[in-house]
Amino acid sequence: MRITKVGVIGAGAMGSGIAALAASAGLPVVLLDIPGAPDRNGVAKGALQRALKARPAPFMEPSRASLVTTGNTEDHLDLLADCDWIVEAIIEQVEPKRALFARLEGIRMAGAIVASNTSGIPMRLLTEGRSDDFKRHFLGTHFFNPPRYLHLLELIPTDDTAEEVVATVRQFAERILGKGVVIAKDVPGFIANRLGIFGMVRTLRLMEEFDLTIDEVDALTGPLIGRAKSATFRTGDISGIDVLSHVAAGTGATTGEDFTLPDWVGALVASGRLGDKTGSGFYKKEKKEILTLDWKTLDYRPQQKVSFPELAFLEKAPLHQRLRAFTTAGGKHAEFVRSLLLTVGHYTIDKTPQLAHDIVSVDRAMEWGYAWEMGPYRQMDAMGLDFVRAGLSQRGLAEPVLLRKAQESFYRDLSSGPRHLTFAGDYAPIEGIPGHIDLPLVTLRNGTLEQNEGAALVDLGDGVLLLEFRAKMNTLGAPVLQLLESAERTIATGGYAGLVVGNADPRTFSAGADLGAVVQGVTAGEWKMLEAAVHTFQQSVMSLRRSPFPIVVAPFGLALGGGCEFSLHAARVQAHAELYMGLVEVGVGLLPGGGGTKELLFRFTKELERYEEADPFEGVKRAFKLITMATTSTSALEARALGFLREGDRISMNRDRLLADAKARVLDLAPDYVAPAPMTIRALGSEAMGNLQYGIWAMREAGYITPHEVTIATRVAYVLSGGDGPPRDVTEQDILDLEREAFLSLLGTRETQERIMHTLKTGKPLRN
Repeated sequence: MRITKVGVIGAGAMGSGIAALAASAGLPVVLLDIPGAPDRNGVAKGALQRALKARPAPFMEPSRASLVTTGNTEDHLDLLADCDWIVEAIIEQVEPKRALFARLEGIRMAGAIVASNTSGIPMRLLTEGRSDDFKRHFLGTHFFNPPRYLHLLELIPTDDTAEEVVATVRQFAERILGKGVVIAKDVPGFIANRLGIFGMVRTLRLMEEFDLTIDEVDALTGPLIGRAKSATFRTGDISGIDVLSHVAAGTGATTGEDFTLPDWVGALVASGRLGDKTGSGFYKKEKKEILTLDWKTLDYRPQQKVSFPELAFLEKAPLHQRLRAFTTAGGKHAEFVRSLLLTVGHYTIDKTPQLAHDIVSVDRAMEWGYAWEMGPYRQMDAMGLDFVRAGLSQRGLAEPVLLRKAQESFYRDLSSGPRHLTFAGDYAPIEGIPGHIDLPLVTLRNGTLEQNEGAALVDLGDGVLLLEFRAKMNTLGAPVLQLLESAERTIATGGYAGLVVGNADPRTFSAGADLGAVVQGVTAGEWKMLEAAVHTFQQSVMSLRRSPFPIVVAPFGLALGGGCEFSLHAARVQAHAELYMGLVEVGVGLLPGGGGTKELLFRFTKELERYEEADPFEGVKRAFKLITMATTSTSALEARALGFLREGDRISMNRDRLLADAKARVLDLAPDYVAPAPMTIRALGSEAMGNLQYGIWAMREAGYITPHEVTIATRVAYVLSGGDGPPRDVTEQDILDLEREAFLSLLGTRETQERIMHTLKTGKPLRN
C-alpha cells in the first residue's frame, strides 16, 4: 500500500489543518465540506483562504495551497474516488459520521483507507453496518491541533483493522507527514486527551483549593515543571474553552468518571468568551495590553508578572533536579505543584493499562501532544517513587498495581540499553522511534572522540562522525571552530566517510556567533585579535565547502547568523521542515561576516548566469534585500524559495529522523565525492553601488530606516558590489576580504556596540 493522494472531509480548523499539512508534504488533497450559499463550495474555499492567512500558518509555504482541490459533500464526494487515504473530521457526533461512512462505502476505491479524526468517540461505534472490507481498512487517526506544529498522531485501530493498514498509515504519518505515532487503545479520549483533560480539571480544582490566580497557575504549570509556555490557561484559550467543555463533558459521559469543570468555566462559554477565536477567554487582549480573568468575579485585570521567591533556586536547574526539589520545597505554591503532579500521576498509573499498550506510549503521547519535556512516568522517576508512594498515601489514594510492580523506578538504564516496566512487572527494551538516532544513547555506547566546552565529536557509526554543538543556544565560538578543524583532520586521516553537523537541542540548531566573546574583544580594544577571529570564522566556514569528503549540515528550528552560514557552505543540507533560517546580523548592527554576504552574492549571481538576457543586478538586489531586511524563513520550504536552500538540499518532515537522514546523505555522497571548484563572478562595482545607494536614500527619506541603518546598508551594498570601482572579476576570497573589512568597520561604531549590548542584555534588537 502507498498513500499518494489524500481526501479530507470537514474543513474546520482540524480538517483544514490536516489538508494543509498533507499539501505541505507535497501531496494532492481533496478538501470537502457541506454545501454553502451562494457558492456551494464556499465553506471549503473559505477554510482554505483562512488557512493561508492564519498565524501560526498551517501551510509551510503558501504555494502548496494549489495542491488542494475544494468542493462540497453533496456534489463532489466522487472526487474522493481516487484518494488512497480519506480522513473524516466532521462534527463530533456518532450518527453523522456513520451516515458519511455509508456514503463512502460505495465510492472509495479498493484498498483505500478511511480514518476518523474524532478526539474521543470510540472507533468501534462508527463502523456499525459497514462491510468487512471497509472495517479492515478503517481506523482512528487523532491529530492534535494545529496538526503542523504538534508532533503527536494517535492511531486507534479497531479489532477489525488489518495490520497492514496500521503499518501503512504509520509509515506514511512518520515519514511523509513528520508525525510521532503512538498506538492507542479504542477507549474514550484515547491516551493524551484522556490524561490531558483530567490534568486540566485537576488544575482548575486545585487552583480553587489553593486560592491561586490564573497568572500564578500558568507560571507554575509551564516551563517551570517542563511543560509548554502556554501552560494551562493559555492552552485552553488556544484550543477553545467551548471545545474544552465539550470534550470534558463527553469524556465524563462515556467513562462515568467525574470530569466536571467549575461553574465559572461554564459561565464563560455561556457568555461567548471562548478563547482566542472570540478575542477573550481566560485572557483578553486590549490593544497591546494583556488582561487576565479573575475567575471569582469573571472580570478582567492587567496581567501580573508573578514570581515565587521561595522557588527562585529552581529556575536554572535542569528539569529532573527541579522536580526532585519540588518534593521538599516549602510554601503553598510548591504544595500546589506537588498535589497536581501526584494526583495526575496516580490517575495516569491507574488508567494506563486501559489506554495504552505500555508506559512508553503514555510518555510519548504527553511529550508529543502537549509539548511536555518529560512524560508523567519520567516525571515520577525524577521525583522518586518512594516520594510518590508516600504522597499518594498522605492524600488517601490507593497505590496502583503498576506502581507496586515498579519497585525503584519505571525506567532502567542498563548497559544493554534503556528498559521500561511492563504491565507484567518485568522490564523490557524500549522500542526505538523508527529512523531515529538517539544521540545520548549513541554517545553513551560509542563514547565521545573529542569534546570541549562548545562542541563534541561523536561516532554515528558506518564511518560517519557528528560535530555536535553544545554551547548555550548552540552559539559558534572558538571552541566549535577548533573542534571542526580537528574533526576534518580526523576524518581525512582516519578513513571516515564524512561528517554531519547537527545536534539534539529541541529548538535551536544555532543562534549564530558568540557575541559575548566579540564584546570582550571590543572592550579590550583587541582589534587585531578580532580581525583574526573573523578571518578564522570565514575560513572555517569555507572549509565546509573545500573539504575533500562530504559535510552535511542538519539545521532545524532557529538557524541564524553563523548557523545559517554553516548551512550555506555545506556539501548538502538536510533540513527539518520547521526551519527558521536567516542572516539576521543587521539586528545587532553588523553584516554577515562569516561568508554569508559572499555566499548569497555568488549563489544568486551564478543562478542568473544560465540566462543570457538576465540582468546580473537582480542577483545583487536579491542578496541585498535578504540581508538588510534580516529575512528569516518560516519553514524549510520557504528557506528554499528564499535561496537559503538549494534544489539539491533535502527536507526531513520528521525531526526524529533528521540526523539519520543526514547520515544517509553523507553515505550516499561519499563514494565519488569531489569538492566543488573555486568560483569567480563578475562584480558590478559602482553601477550596482549607485542603484543600491538610491534605494537606501529613498528608505531614509521615507523614515523607514535610521541613520545608523543607512551606514549598515551602505556597507552591505559596498561588499555586494565588489567595491565602488569599475566592474571586475572577483574570487570568493576577494568578497570575503571586503566582508571582513566591513564587519570590523561596523563593529567599531558606537551604535553597533550599543545594539550588541542591548541584545545580550534583553534578547531583543535595538533600533538606534
